Amino acid sequence: MHLLNLGILAHVDAGKTSLTERLLHSAGVIDEIGSVDAGSTTTDTLALERRRGITIKSAVVSFPLDGVTVNLIDTPGHPDFIAEVERVLGVLDGAVLVVSAVEGVQAQTRVLMRTLRRLRIPTLIFVNKIDRRGADGSAVLDQMARRLSVPLVPMGEPAAPGTPAARFVPGLGSAAPDVLADHDDDLLAAYLDGSLADARVRTALAAQSRRALVHPVYFGSAITGAGVPELITGIGHLLPAADGDPAGPLSATVFKVERGPAGEKVAYARIFSGALRVRDRVPFGSGGAEDARADGGVRNAGGLDGPPYRPGGGRAVGRAVRRRAEGRVTGLSVFEAGTDVRRDQAGAGRIVKVWGLDGIRIGDALGRPGTAYRHHFAPPTLETVVVPGPGTGRRSLHLALTQLAEQDPLIGVRHDEQRGETSVSLYGEVQKEVVQATLAEEYGLDVTFRETTTLCIERPAGTGHAVEFNKKDGNPFLATVGLRVEPAPPGAGVEFRLEVELGSMPYAFFKAVEDTVRETLGQGLHGWRIPDCTVTMTHSGYSPRQSHAHQGFDKSMSSTGYDFRGLTPLVLTEALRRAGTLVHEPMHRFRLEAPVDTLGALLPVLARLGAVPETTDALGATGVLRGTVPAARVHELEQRLPGLTRGEGALQTAFDHYAPVTRGTVPRRPRTDHNPLNRKEYLLNVTRRVGD
Repeated sequence: MHLLNLGILAHVDAGKTSLTERLLHSAGVIDEIGSVDAGSTTTDTLALERRRGITIKSAVVSFPLDGVTVNLIDTPGHPDFIAEVERVLGVLDGAVLVVSAVEGVQAQTRVLMRTLRRLRIPTLIFVNKIDRRGADGSAVLDQMARRLSVPLVPMGEPAAPGTPAARFVPGLGSAAPDVLADHDDDLLAAYLDGSLADARVRTALAAQSRRALVHPVYFGSAITGAGVPELITGIGHLLPAADGDPAGPLSATVFKVERGPAGEKVAYARIFSGALRVRDRVPFGSGGAEDARADGGVRNAGGLDGPPYRPGGGRAVGRAVRRRAEGRVTGLSVFEAGTDVRRDQAGAGRIVKVWGLDGIRIGDALGRPGTAYRHHFAPPTLETVVVPGPGTGRRSLHLALTQLAEQDPLIGVRHDEQRGETSVSLYGEVQKEVVQATLAEEYGLDVTFRETTTLCIERPAGTGHAVEFNKKDGNPFLATVGLRVEPAPPGAGVEFRLEVELGSMPYAFFKAVEDTVRETLGQGLHGWRIPDCTVTMTHSGYSPRQSHAHQGFDKSMSSTGYDFRGLTPLVLTEALRRAGTLVHEPMHRFRLEAPVDTLGALLPVLARLGAVPETTDALGATGVLRGTVPAARVHELEQRLPGLTRGEGALQTAFDHYAPVTRGTVPRRPRTDHNPLNRKEYLLNVTRRVGD
């Protein structure tokens, strides 16, 4: 059986869920088309989704298409839930990007297309809402060409746009050979000598679409059904089917985890090779996204299955922090004809629901590690403290937030035991409201939030080195640890290296040092995480067990992992002190449209907010500003914009990069650890073996 795992992606309100309903109805899976406004859609199953009219969680539903089983994955369109989209991308064979014929290319549209192109996911574009007043297919096509900067092949054109009678007229235009010839020399030659046949053009279109070289564009309306039959034909003919060897070793990736009625974990996974069977004992684990969350968001440069420590040469680079476990599959479902159906086994290409793997996490590999879970979108840049209301216990709240973080690894849960506070990292205010409603409806917990603050990061300013020797200079730990900290390029992650021989002490001690380094980097000198740096272990030493006559081994005088875990934060923090760190704040790239005659009032306000306009263009009476603005000032800019532009301003922003804080007081974040910046306080909290 041929399979196609298809993602539906869009900016919020472009009509993505409505298109999903229309596709399911056209395939005969549902008898009536659900309405987003009425809360009756097939894929928006959460009560909160139906009430708000937005997709919050990705959902899988299948339908048959000309002998192909399509597993359609509906994803959220709101930027606050971009993490849900991120996790789906790694399991897709193809995608449909929905663009509104009225609003055109929006901020999220550009983010999604850039990511689809980077991952080389074959993508069709459906320009929706051609029946809405103000729809302009030609203008949107021109806008997509300018702002998406991708090769587009219109598969026809809209007729009577902007009216209830709008329809799609299929037919490849004269521009198609031009676009296709850029990737096919033989087609170019035939085009130039006038011998190019229509069949040759369509063959090239299918081949190049499946390789994500070009993107066919359809026009239509999910509400009226215009253009949808042609889109369905394109899905079947222009997107590649799932591949994978069903006889190979098991390799699958978990992209979603939810809790069942009894609180049991249910994992959604894409099988890339091999087969999964009920009652199989399956190894699973990762060194990727989930471990990054556990150590404060520090990414591991080694990836999901990085190179292990290697003896010889006295140096090893980038071993992944792995978490491997094993569980027995107690239940298995596949998706067929609009629902999930229990099966005893499932093979390569399938998307499955799996029961029985209690310790499973998003990003885990089942069986042999295969496609690694990678962050494709920006990290969350906001944080808020969750305040328990009357009758809400802190322990219950922490447990509930931890379970929510299981379902969304980019929701970082941070607990400050000293202050008794729990905070979460988020993408926006809508996501905060959803977390509040979820805690109330699913866990019965009443909470409020403090004011949202911006999440910064720290980067080493230079190189720093520190060392403490076993039993010397007031070191109460039976361990020698030397560490050198060096800057690394943005996005490089944390790399741990050795400049000592691997055999110089037990492997468990090296692992204790590396794990503690990654954990400690979750809080730099100013309290922010350090996501990118190289840490090299320069000195090592330990106290082996010593045998005394008639007494056996003296355990009190031998090193343990506790000694290395206790000493490492002191050494690493001192190395960071000597290197120095710079606090970096998140910066958004903005595009602001406003009447030309209001730009004079806008520019001084942008300057006061720390925004830097980079380009200014005029489109008739409308001015277009592009530049960067600190993420912390975006909300204020949004609030002030209507008054400055007579209500005609339109602002689009998206995370772009981190930049050093150059204005005002450098922001600090309260520490939640034992504070290795204060040696005396740290030692009193960590150990009773405090030296003089």
